[in-house]
This record gives sequence, C-alpha cells and structure tokens, in this order.
Amino acid sequence: MSKRKLAPPASEASSHLPDESSSEDDTDMIDVQFEWFDPQPAHDFHGLKTLLRQLLDVDSTLFDLSALAEVILAQPLLGSTVKVDGNETDPYAFLSVVGVGGDGQPCVGKLVEYLLDRSSVHPGLQPLRDVLTTVTTATNGSRIGIILTEKLINIPSEVVPPMYKMLLEEISWAVEEEEPYRFSHYVILSKTYTEVESVLDDEEADGGMSSKGKKKKKKKRQRMGKDGESMVAAQDEGSIFYFHPEDEVLQRYATCWGGFEYVNQKGEGETDAKRTFQELGIRPQGHVILIEAGKFEAAVKAVEGYFAQN
Repeated sequence: MSKRKLAPPASEASSHLPDESSSEDDTDMIDVQFEWFDPQPAHDFHGLKTLLRQLLDVDSTLFDLSALAEVILAQPLLGSTVKVDGNETDPYAFLSVVGVGGDGQPCVGKLVEYLLDRSSVHPGLQPLRDVLTTVTTATNGSRIGIILTEKLINIPSEVVPPMYKMLLEEISWAVEEEEPYRFSHYVILSKTYTEVESVLDDEEADGGMSSKGKKKKKKKRQRMGKDGESMVAAQDEGSIFYFHPEDEVLQRYATCWGGFEYVNQKGEGETDAKRTFQELGIRPQGHVILIEAGKFEAAVKAVEGYFAQN
C-alpha cells in the first residue's frame, strides 16, 4: 500500500519538455505533471534496473543490478520514485538509501568494495575509506547510508529536491520505530563528465592522420544551470560537469568528495559516441560525496533553496 502520492508546489510539480516528434526548427512543448510515489515492488523492478544501469554507467556490469533493485524495493516506505502516468508505470527517476553495517546484502557489500577500490587512487577521499573501513569492521552497530539516485536524461532536476526532503522525513520515522536507519554518514554515489576533443574530427581535419601533435585552440565553456542538466566546476580546459546539478550544492557540506575513473573506462574513441555539443565528446567518470549525518539536513535544505531560487 502506498504511503503517499505527494505533489510539491506547482512550480516544482510540472515541466515543459520538448516533443521529440517535432522537427528541429518547429519544436512543440509538452506540459508534464510529475507525481511522487513509494517504490512499488509490483511495478518498479525493471525501471529501477534501467536507472541503476544509467547511474553506474560502464561499471554497471560489475554489479548484480537485479539484487540491488530488490534491496531498494524491499524497503517500500523508504525512498521515492517519480512518474507521470500513475503508480503502475515505470519510474522516470528514483532516490533511495541502502544501509551498510553489520550483516548486509552481498550486492551492497559489492558497492562498498567498489568504493574502497575506486577511492584508493584519490588521496582526498581518504576520509571516505576510513569511514567505510570502520563501519564494515565495527561491532558496535554503527551504520552508514549509501544514497542512490538517478533520473532519465530529459527529466528536469527540479524533481530531485522533494525526494531528498521526503527521505529525511522517512529516515526520521524509521528511527522512531527503532528500525536500523540511524546513520553516522551518508555516501552519495553519482557521476560527472568532462568534455573532450573529438578524435574523429582530428583525423578528418588531417586527411586521416592523427593530430595529437597539433596545438588545439581552447574553447571557452559556458556555465550551465538546472535546465542544462549540468554545472561546470571551472572554466579552464578539463572542466568537470555534473550530471546531477544538486551535487555541487551537497559538496559544500561534505567531509570529502571527488571523482574516479571507471574500472571499465572506455578509450578516446568512445567519447565520439557521446557528444554533448557538435564539436565535443564526453568522458564520464564516477563521483562520490561523503556527508556527516549531522550536516545532511542542512545540505538537503540548501538543495531545496538552490532550486527555488533558479
């Protein structure tokens, strides 16, 4: 039984999306109403697997996505999905948290192993390694929560703040019921990307010859907001862009945060299949944020405030 079907303020509950059937020169807009639901074991399994695969990108093959989806669905009063055509349809976005500590599910343990491995090459992520190591070896019942969230690419980021707000409420209710959701830290697993020059364009410009030795003119990148689905961290070459714009806000409250290469990272040629602009490809990478539980509520309120102002 669903605990809620919550509609946030009108400014957040609807969005205008482009009609993909329209021509490039004559784009129609579709008014879409979003609804927030509890995870539904009877309807959401395949949709969650699709979103988890998108979140974990090329490293999704390292995980049992079916088992991860089942863990999320096994706690239907914790976390949210976003849909547009009623409760019995596939989710367009989701947010949930899985607990780490004590005897956990093997698929969650695999997430911990993965984060320990990927963070080992980033000195700035040592606090994350310390927390993960402590919680997996502790005998005092300490726990952390790994937050998993993703949305389809064309879904506006405004659907995300209500999910974080509801998660705070749900964890509070669960703790009152003495369920094992009293976390010391939250780990947000996410992803970013960098723009890269097209290898194909280089070869075409040189008549099939590689232009690695040719000096490139740097292109000035523009800062993008919520509607652009990314934000840039710097303006120089190699800037980091965010698939999840809320991450840049959450990082202000983090103990540590940083990116990492995927285990199955593709070569340069792969970026030509993932072009964000006509002249550039993209190179995705993993991203992780560690926030102390005592700062998480303030971080969520800051995310709400950011989207309310823009």
